[in-house]
Amino acid sequence: MTHKKVFMTGCLTLALCGCFDSGNSLNDRQTDESSGLAGAARGANTLLPANEEILTLRAAPNPDRNAYFGDLHVHTAYSFDAYVFGTVSSPDDAYRYARGQALDHPSGYQVQLQQPLDFYAVTDHAMLMGLVKEAADTSSEFSRYAVAEPLHDINAPSNMNVLSLLARGQAFGTFIPGVLSGLLDGTIDAPMAEAVTKSAWLDTIRAANDAYLPGSFTTFAAFEYTSSSDDQGNLHRNVIFRDTGRLPAVPFSRFNSQNPEGLWQWMDGLRNQGIESLAIPHNSNGSNGQMFKLTNWAGNPIDDNYAKQRQRNEPLVEITQIKGTSDTHPLLSPNDEWADFEITPFRVATKLYSEPAGSYVRDAYLRGLQLQAGGVINPYKFGLIGSSDTHDAASSEDEETFFSKAGMLDGTPELRGSIPASFLYGTAIKYMDPGLVKEVDGRDYLASSGFEFWSASGLAGVWAEENTRESIYQAFRRKETFATSGPRIKVRFFSSYDFDPELLQSPQLTTLAYQQGVTMGSDLAANGDQIPQFLVWAAADPIGAPLQRVQIIKGYLEGGQHQEKIYDVACSDGLTVDPKTARCPDNGAGVSMNDCYTTGNTGASELKALWRDPDFDSSQEAFYYVRVLENPTCRWSTWDAIRAGEQPRSDLHKTLQERAWSSPIWYRPDTTEAL
Repeated sequence: MTHKKVFMTGCLTLALCGCFDSGNSLNDRQTDESSGLAGAARGANTLLPANEEILTLRAAPNPDRNAYFGDLHVHTAYSFDAYVFGTVSSPDDAYRYARGQALDHPSGYQVQLQQPLDFYAVTDHAMLMGLVKEAADTSSEFSRYAVAEPLHDINAPSNMNVLSLLARGQAFGTFIPGVLSGLLDGTIDAPMAEAVTKSAWLDTIRAANDAYLPGSFTTFAAFEYTSSSDDQGNLHRNVIFRDTGRLPAVPFSRFNSQNPEGLWQWMDGLRNQGIESLAIPHNSNGSNGQMFKLTNWAGNPIDDNYAKQRQRNEPLVEITQIKGTSDTHPLLSPNDEWADFEITPFRVATKLYSEPAGSYVRDAYLRGLQLQAGGVINPYKFGLIGSSDTHDAASSEDEETFFSKAGMLDGTPELRGSIPASFLYGTAIKYMDPGLVKEVDGRDYLASSGFEFWSASGLAGVWAEENTRESIYQAFRRKETFATSGPRIKVRFFSSYDFDPELLQSPQLTTLAYQQGVTMGSDLAANGDQIPQFLVWAAADPIGAPLQRVQIIKGYLEGGQHQEKIYDVACSDGLTVDPKTARCPDNGAGVSMNDCYTTGNTGASELKALWRDPDFDSSQEAFYYVRVLENPTCRWSTWDAIRAGEQPRSDLHKTLQERAWSSPIWYRPDTTEAL
């Protein structure tokens, strides 16, 4: 550029910015007040006509749908267990965190997401919502009850240290039974307690509405219902409301009924009043076989009425979260090489082992086919999501930066058992209760609640036209959902009899797939003896590890017995599936145990396939769902150990393969209405 051009460009820029005064300004040139903009502006009582053009700044809905990621299982200071262990963050704080802001952790450091989320739901416990916080506030009327005294000022700054954990644990163990006893014998004023819960619930709804940004960030009014079986099997559900225009004054809790069927009846009653909601079971892995039984709560065989009510109220299940993954178990799927993924073996908040049968999602799908074969409507046709169950108000789904979920109770590597206990602390704990310390590799590790088995997981994924409550909730209802163990892996899954072999190369792949087939969460009816095609597409998290393979998992009955098969359908690095083993060859991906650096320079950013079941039987009811696997990376416990200069524990997996799961497609062998 010549000097002259530089000068002229500079002059033009300055003039446009209003920074160049030549002595011959616009106003100077406008000598006639009746002419030009300046004259109009100076004229008495003269106004410029308004520009009434409307700009549409919100993106138009996408008919091919976008992938959105969120967390539908989040606890704040209104949950008794979160507050007892140091969480003082509010629902407002939780929503700010989800949008990318840093949050103070109870253990004294800040946490922040690498990428903001698209949707979030605070799901504080309905039971005693807000009551512990009220008990700790010595200015409140409720704090005067004797049951509240151990909680007075429990989260005062001077008490926010590890030395307070013993007192916090004792308070946690006595508060709920004490309040329940007081409510039953009348020594605690029930209307007062309900007023506290009502206030906390109203504030939760208010926070969701304040944070809701249609088109950009979606929130839901929600709560957690915390039922359990008599043998301490977990039967918890998160209840998600479609909107906030009309809601119950207080949420439904186990004080109302310990039977989940009571929750469904309550939800049905609200639905009859135009108040729409759904419930999402979680931690079925810790249910001791109770979550997906073949009988109802009373022990009677499941019938059509039960099945219809459960389908109506529970279209989704949380397959993965911090307290473990509930896809399947090695004892249930011995031929699945990837079944042993983030298994938490215990019932929730215990050291009692949980019975696998009836506790895992794949087994539930098979039980649904079993019930259907017996002439009963299938109650277990649910879609899949993941979420965190954080009790810090903050999702913790990244292995490298995992801070667990229970505030001060597990907020450091030492407390969650990934590095050896310090001599003083370990010795003190061992003296008080030897069962709280576990020796591994000649070193003592804290093992108070099985935190070492917890997982940096997970996220809910949906395919929706836009980021609004209406659109995302509709995705929940049609079960066009998927789950990930933490990364932002995207997965689509379709089936049809009419897909063109060239579809994978088409720029209109998604549009045509919707037009010609059914998507995840749907039924595919038989078409004579034709073999259906399954279209799978997966994309890696742009800041995560590359993809290694895509699998389709099939479940069916044979001779009345549960059967399953795992087929690799797409391989990275140009590799092809071995038709004899139905597996991709090893792509050579590895991980250095010195620094967690990934080796091999392999993997894919995208994988897709058009697949037919080589073992298809047109007369056989079956379900199919997708599992996407990343290359191996370090598990959170390994990251903790390496940063501390310690060797990772030999009894824990050092690496893992992060993954995503689609909701199933159910094949029906006839065209009659699905059971």
